[in-house]
Parts: sequence; structure tokens; C-alpha cells
Amino acid sequence: MRNLLMIKKDRVQKLKSLNIKSIIVLSSEVEKSLNFLISIVQRFLHFTPFQSKGRFCFRIFGALILLFCLLNTNAQDKALVYNSNSPYAKLRSINMSDVTWTKGFWADRFKVATETMVPNMWAIYNDPKISHAFKNFEIAAGLDTGAHAGPSFHDGDYYKTLEAMASLYASTKNPKLNEMMDKAIIVIGKSQREDGYIYTKAMIEQRKTGSKNQFQDRLSFESYNIGHLMTAGCIHYRATGKTTLLNIAKKATEYLYNFYKSASPTLARNAICPSHYMGVVEMYRTTKDPRYLELANHLIAIKGKIDDGTDDNQDRIPFLQQTKAMGHAVRANYLYAGVADLYAETGKDSLLNTLNLMWDDVNQHKMYITGGCGSLYDGTSPDGTSYNPADVQKIHQAFGRDYQLPNFTAHNETCANIGNVLWNWRMLQISGDAKYADVMELALHNSVLSGISLNGKNFLYTNPLAQSDDLPFKQRWSKDRVPYIGLSNCCPPNVVRTIAEVSDYAYSISDKGLWFNLYGGNNLSTKLADGSKISLSQETNYPWDGKIKITVTETNSKAYSMFFRIPGWVAEPEISINGKLQLLQLPSGTFAELNRVWKKGDIIELILPMKVQFIESNPLVEENRNQIAVKRGPIVYCLESIDLPGKSIFNAFVPTSTKFTAKSINIDGAEMMSLVGNAKIVEPNNWKNVLYRPIDNKNTETEIKLVPYFAWGNRGHSEMSVWLPVSR
Repeated sequence: MRNLLMIKKDRVQKLKSLNIKSIIVLSSEVEKSLNFLISIVQRFLHFTPFQSKGRFCFRIFGALILLFCLLNTNAQDKALVYNSNSPYAKLRSINMSDVTWTKGFWADRFKVATETMVPNMWAIYNDPKISHAFKNFEIAAGLDTGAHAGPSFHDGDYYKTLEAMASLYASTKNPKLNEMMDKAIIVIGKSQREDGYIYTKAMIEQRKTGSKNQFQDRLSFESYNIGHLMTAGCIHYRATGKTTLLNIAKKATEYLYNFYKSASPTLARNAICPSHYMGVVEMYRTTKDPRYLELANHLIAIKGKIDDGTDDNQDRIPFLQQTKAMGHAVRANYLYAGVADLYAETGKDSLLNTLNLMWDDVNQHKMYITGGCGSLYDGTSPDGTSYNPADVQKIHQAFGRDYQLPNFTAHNETCANIGNVLWNWRMLQISGDAKYADVMELALHNSVLSGISLNGKNFLYTNPLAQSDDLPFKQRWSKDRVPYIGLSNCCPPNVVRTIAEVSDYAYSISDKGLWFNLYGGNNLSTKLADGSKISLSQETNYPWDGKIKITVTETNSKAYSMFFRIPGWVAEPEISINGKLQLLQLPSGTFAELNRVWKKGDIIELILPMKVQFIESNPLVEENRNQIAVKRGPIVYCLESIDLPGKSIFNAFVPTSTKFTAKSINIDGAEMMSLVGNAKIVEPNNWKNVLYRPIDNKNTETEIKLVPYFAWGNRGHSEMSVWLPVSR
């Protein structure tokens, strides 16, 4: 501070052009105050000789610097806050660094994320021999020569990887992460056009031709990439307090704002996979610029206002007129998440009404038992029943019709399942309804984690519920996890950033108190809505054990509530405080509220009995008739061929009288629970070139072992099935 105040005469001119506000994000009120103070100093220096007013100048400038420091400190404090002031959200998020995983399931996954997942992903996207993603930025920035390589959404993949790095930094404060991000952000900034447009595929070409066309391609990923830039910029700012990436995102958002003010609906529709719907609202929350909220409203208003829209892009029908979830599942779930964000800021009932219709349709007709979405590699729309073939559209990665949920050919792209998490997380924040947390937990533990190997190095693009080597055709995507998905590696950085950010979903805050959304061993240190501090530790082996122990380590003298999620799958749960059983009604699928003046040392024990459940599906799901899936807690199980050597898993069936026992198992270094029980095996038959034959009732009893679905395929190539024939 002393050095800053020792202003020499030759630096006065620099002070006149001072623009502190450009390096911090300020509210409009604070910005006005700072501008006013800056203007006083600038006018004073312009009209007054420096020597005659030195002391006064020092005092004014000292006050200016002090105000800057205070504001910058405030910006640092706010940098970790997410969704803290959305007026129509019942719940608010905790700060990014408030949760520290200690021991158990998510602690183990976060450890792998820290040591392997994030470093591996960073290495992939900075290696031009593998992905070319960062090299594209260097070429677009004029720092290297060459052509664009890789898919057009590679920019977005890199932004997701940056977001994962920033999230990891928020928890670990590893300075190396900061340094690596800083170097990359400098290059990204240099690649951006002066008007804010940023899309390496187009800009590399523009360097050669001099043209500045954009959004000409109906399948353009420009807005998708910018959407992930927006989100990464906000997360990076919250994690580090730096605005380097956020300023790039602001320029890009400004560009989109100006573009959409004049673009026709037909031109504006050239923006598939709408991550920018979420991104624009994130930018509004972070910068408080009302134009960004205006843009978010406009994006929804024009959705579907074209003559040649498709369900592949959710724009055949205006959003507010849609009654069914149709089309590309990734794009749909991203759209719904973005609309939920917009509702949280505006409270428009029409938005929420449509979201409720979409949610009911997905959960009652179109979602897999694993929380997976998008059942078909290729589907048709509106529903494939039109008498006029010209009306039927081909839809990629489609939801499909109601109850159309094949197992062997299930698509369930990992990104769609992550989109399901993003959507349900926002619905939970809006409503405080535990049903959304149930779906979020289901997808996280099953169809999201299945997309990445236990060692964090290999990935699945699709997540089928059955795998057979006897299928008479080869599908487009590998059923073995691979280190890099050459044609479309969008899922790996998405699943890595999701795992790095799971702690953000664990708790929420409301005016009434603290909400427990996900369970896992961790330490929490946060602030309630009134600003009072609270700290606690959570000990549990969840999801393998339903015993959860919470110890209050810091609290205040006021009464407030703790809300404990009672999952929809649980029966006969119990809660005790300091060893005394609380005689409360604890209906499943709700939050149980405990209100009292909490004291340091208070111990809350939650018992969620984990009984093995046999699940059947609606008989209209043809593939699952007379079959059951096995579930324990939030975990869906499957049978793998490696656990049934010498026999076909597709010859096994499970009597309803079977009693499964949970037993520990280690798969590729990860501890988990398997389920062991007896099943029947029919005599092996050769089905080659045979379509039908009389039934053979010969069978034998054998022991089978089921493993968590998310862990399948981690012990080498295998066949697998979630749904198993049942005998009653």
C-alpha cells in the first residue's frame, strides 16, 4: 500500500486513465460509487498542480485504493457463491469450497478425480496428437499455423476441462492448477475476435479468407461452445477470484446479445445443444448485467418460431406449447436445465408448467432405471406413426416413444445423463422437492459414473443396460471403455467436471436452515442465510451402508432447521439426536425437518435401511416383461459374465424367493458391495440360425454375484445385463 501511495509526478498521467472496474466484477451500485470517486480524482489531477495539493491527492488516492481493496476482497468472498440470490429458488447453493470429502464413496471418487481424472483430461486436451483442442486455439490466435482438427465442439470440450480444473482448484488450492489455467486462458483470449466472437473452427478459416460469417450452419456448435465458456468463466471466477476467463466470456456474451437482437429466428436457430441457455443465466447471476437476463428470455421466446424446425433441436414446436419430451436427449435436457435457470430468476409460471410436463413425461415414460436418457441411437419424430412419410424426421440420440426402452441397443449418452443431473439439480433448487434429488442421485450413482472407468482413464459414450457378444451387428460406439472417443469425445470432460463438482450438490441453504441432498463422508463449513456460521462432520459408508452420523462442530445460539432427505427407495427410516430416537413421521421421498437450537457436539444419526429390492417395469416396456432389476439403496446392479464363468448370463433367471446378501468386493482398487444369491440356469442351447424352438424346462441352481452397474466392464471385456428373467 505504501508503495502504491508514493506517486511520482511522472505517473500522474497514468492515474488519469485509471480503470479499476475492468478487473473486478461489481454490482451497478458499487460501480457507480467507484466511478464517482475515480472521476473526482481524475478531475482534481487534471486541474490542480500536483505539488500544491500533494497531501490531499494522497488521501483521495489512498481512499480509492482502500475502496478497491475492500471491493476486491468482497469480490473474492463472493467468488465462491453460486445461485445465492435467485428470487424464485427456494434453495441456495453453498460455496464451492465449503465441503471437503473425508472418507467413503465420494471421497474415493474425488481422490481419483484429483490424482487421475482431471490431470488425464487436461493432458488429453493439450496434446495436439490426441485432441488438437488447445492447438486450435493457438492457431486461431495466430500463435501457430495449420488447420482446424477435431469436431466443431472441441472448444466446448476444452472449456469443460477448464471448468473441471477450476473446480478442483476451489477444493485443493493447488497453485500448479492456477498456473496451468492462466497460461491456457491467455491463449484463449488472444484467439477471440475483437467483437467477442469466438469459435476456432470459423476463425481459423477467417484468418485465411478475411470473411466474418458466423451462424450460417444449421448444425453449428458456436453457441454450445460459448455456453460452456460462460459456465467455465463463472466457475473459474468463483474458484480463483480472477476475471481473466470471465472477461473473455463477457465479450462472447456481449456478442451473442448483439447478434440475437437482430438475427432472424431462422438464423438464430443455428445453435444446437443449448448449453448457452444455462451459460447466459450464469453470466447474469455473476455479473448482474440485466441484458443477459433479457437475452435468456429472448432465447426461449424465439425457440420454435420457425417453419422448418425439428425435434432433433427441440424447435419444431415453440417451447411453451410442448407437452412431450421428444428429440435429441442431450439437447432436450440441456434446454430444460436452462429453462429452469430462467424460471429461478423470473418466476414465470408458464416456464415451470412446461418443465413439469417434461419432467413427468421423462420420469413416467422415457427414463431408464439407471437415470439414463435417450434410448435410441436413431429414432423418428413426431412419433413414427404419421401416414405421410414426408412428415417423419430422423432423430439422433432420441428419447423415443413412451416405454420404448431397449436394453442391448440403449444409447443413453453420458452427456444426456449428466444433463438429467443438471436439470434435476435446478428443479430441486427451485422447489425443495426431494423427488428431484432422488433422480439426481440415481443418475449420478449409475448412468453418470458408468461413463468413466474406476481408474478414471477410460470412457463410454453410450451406456447400455445389456451387452452381448452375440448381437448380429456392430454398433457405432464401443462397449468397452476407451481412453479417447475419437469422433465425439464430449462425454469424458463432462463426466470429469461433474465428479469434480459433486460436492456442490451435497447441501443447500434456505431461509429456514440447512438441507442434506446427498450423503457421503465430508466436513462442511458454511454460512446460513442469516450469515451465521455452521460446521459439521458427516461420517457414513453410504451408499453401501445406510447409517449416517452427523456431528455439529460449530453453530450459533438461534434455532434453525436441518432438512434430511429421506430417499424414495427407503422404508422405515429412523432419526435420533444425541442417542434419543425422534418420534417423527418420515415418509419416503421427502425432506425430514428437525428444528431446534443446535449445540456444538450434537450428534444426529440417520438410519436408512438398505434392503435389496426387485424392481419390475411397466408391462408396456416390451424388453423387460417378466424380468426384474435388482436395486439396493440408490445403486442398480447387473450380472456380468466374468462372475458366471462357463455359463451364459442370458440363461440365468432369478426366483422371487431369492435372498441376496451384500458382500464387499474390490474392483480395480475401488471398494464396493456386491450382491450374492442363488439363481437358476437353464441348460445351454445353441441359438445360431434359430428363431423359435419348444421350451426346455431343464435347469440347475447356481450362485450368482451381482455388481454395481456403474462398475461393469472394469475387469476386462464382458457381457452384462441389468434386467434378468424372473420366476415367481
